[in-house]
Amino acid sequence: MSDPVRPVPTNLILGFLGVGKTTAILDLLRQKPEGEVWAVLVNEFGEVGIDGAILETEGAVVREIPGGCMCCVAGLPMQIGLNQLIARAKPDRLLIEPTGLGHPSQILDTLTGEYYQDVLKLGPVITLVDPRKLEDPRVLDNVQFGDQVAAADILVANKTDLCTNNQVHAFDQWAARLAPEGRPVYHTNHGHLSVGWLDGTAALPEVSEPHAHHHHHGKIVDTPPPSVDESPWQLVTNRGQGHNSIGWRIHPELMLEENAILAMAMDDRLLRFKAVVHTRDGWRVVNVVDGAVTILPGEPRELSRVELISAEALDASEMDQLLRAAAGLTDRD
Repeated sequence: MSDPVRPVPTNLILGFLGVGKTTAILDLLRQKPEGEVWAVLVNEFGEVGIDGAILETEGAVVREIPGGCMCCVAGLPMQIGLNQLIARAKPDRLLIEPTGLGHPSQILDTLTGEYYQDVLKLGPVITLVDPRKLEDPRVLDNVQFGDQVAAADILVANKTDLCTNNQVHAFDQWAARLAPEGRPVYHTNHGHLSVGWLDGTAALPEVSEPHAHHHHHGKIVDTPPPSVDESPWQLVTNRGQGHNSIGWRIHPELMLEENAILAMAMDDRLLRFKAVVHTRDGWRVVNVVDGAVTILPGEPRELSRVELISAEALDASEMDQLLRAAAGLTDRD
């Protein structure tokens, strides 16, 4: 007789746009017990899959659901992606990163429903908050932000190294007023989480400097390679939930100028800029949020990917021309 299938321990990592969810999941993957297989179901508002490309560098089995909120369409995109990921990876743990612009309540309803009750074991929901954002009424009044906070079993103030003492204190006061009382509240920076939190154990981790970038081999990637029929330059857009995204998938033989990429990323109309790109100086992972720029060396990928998110509608043709110029292309190319 075969042993019964053990439900997969599963955690949601929530947080508003740009709070550092992907960095936090990367940190958790680096703490993964030796010999275990961890899988990540990642959903982005944009269409080109930047976060999935970054997470693959830490050896996780990654399944992407691009193009908006995974809880939409009655949850069908999420369920298909989740079922395929579990069947392929047979993971020891599953981490789910919904878009920062999504409502987690529908996702939780699906994960705790009858279909998954013997498949998944839902652990604590961890919600990251940037204390600086609490000074912005648009964030505090945002329905998605409120839903993410309400769904949290553990609240984490991230990026505290960038906050003033008053901002951290204001976060603590705000968190103390929230229901339920006694919910664990922690401070950290650089997305450093305790792996014990995934099972509801362990106290505050030591806050450390950012991890050095490591190259891992033998990773399993659940992202199909580009078709030979696909264009070497693909522009895709998405709009919804008060935000707009413009994204590109680019053939890796087209090398981009790093300084031109950074100039484009610093456009003050952008809420977020992310890229995994082949530059003339090598592969780079670029992340810009709130004017803070992070650039890391990257591994060669099957495509370069660039994505920007804004609250206001941008001219996709204008942005496309800027990126083409960074690749040394003209409008006729």
